[in-house]
Amino acid sequence: MAFTRDNALSHHAEEAAVSSRIALAISGTALLISAGCATNTESTPAGPNILVTKDDALAAQLPSKIRDSGKIVVGVNLPYAPNEFKDSSGKLVGFDVDLFNAVAKVLGVTPDYREADFEKIIPAVQAGTYDVGMSSFTDTKAREETVDFTNYFNAGIQWAQRTGKPVDPTNACGKKVAVESTTIEDTDDLPKRNDKCLAEGKPAIEVVRFDQQSDATNALALGRVDAMSADSPVTAYAIKQSNGALEATGPIFATAPYGWPIAKNSPLANLLKQALENLVSTGAYKMIAHKWGLESGVITKPTINGAVS
Repeated sequence: MAFTRDNALSHHAEEAAVSSRIALAISGTALLISAGCATNTESTPAGPNILVTKDDALAAQLPSKIRDSGKIVVGVNLPYAPNEFKDSSGKLVGFDVDLFNAVAKVLGVTPDYREADFEKIIPAVQAGTYDVGMSSFTDTKAREETVDFTNYFNAGIQWAQRTGKPVDPTNACGKKVAVESTTIEDTDDLPKRNDKCLAEGKPAIEVVRFDQQSDATNALALGRVDAMSADSPVTAYAIKQSNGALEATGPIFATAPYGWPIAKNSPLANLLKQALENLVSTGAYKMIAHKWGLESGVITKPTINGAVS
């Protein structure tokens, strides 16, 4: 059926209204506001009071710069809910934040969080600008060539699509797929899928890159892309906050450890590992994961440089 100009305008207005409703529904993933900026309106979920005590022996072994200043400088990229993002009051919150705050308490120091582009964090850790990075980094063999990792969680990759608009991750040739730039999804997942498309003579996947995960989620919610690829906790959280606008497509795959990047051969990697072991033994680690609904990715034995590929 052909549209008259008036009917076509009405149709486009209706589509725009639907997209707006979807965007508003996903407030927890930092959706766009009229000024063109991203903001978070999600509040921190309720959780039990978690008792964490300082380990004097570990604290005494900290590098002198950290021990003397009483702070540990942490590079972080926002937003990446539910791992690290800002709530409606502007406070930095999330699973990673709660966990690292607890680790810092064990070591008797205060985290000094500094926002940065994701791809700049590891180079800044190498240069000594940051003591550690905290931004849901997947520990890979390639990244281990430049920094060490203290592993604290297991996550996979999960695709999402708009509800009722199916996209098959195993055959996404010719589709637009949103991703945060330089994440493992951008550097590993999508290139491999795209190579398969081209080898089979099919159209390439159009990878749409964003500096922030929230913008990738926005693009999917507004129908500007067909799907998105992100870490499984992030995709699950975006779906939960979408009020049915988004849904998972395909299984979780490529499970690998998250890690905090630290300068190569720094004693800080092992101190973070021992502080995390403290939280595992007291049960605080599991309590923090439970607060954010991330029990499926908890580990029982923290490691250093545990990359699987």
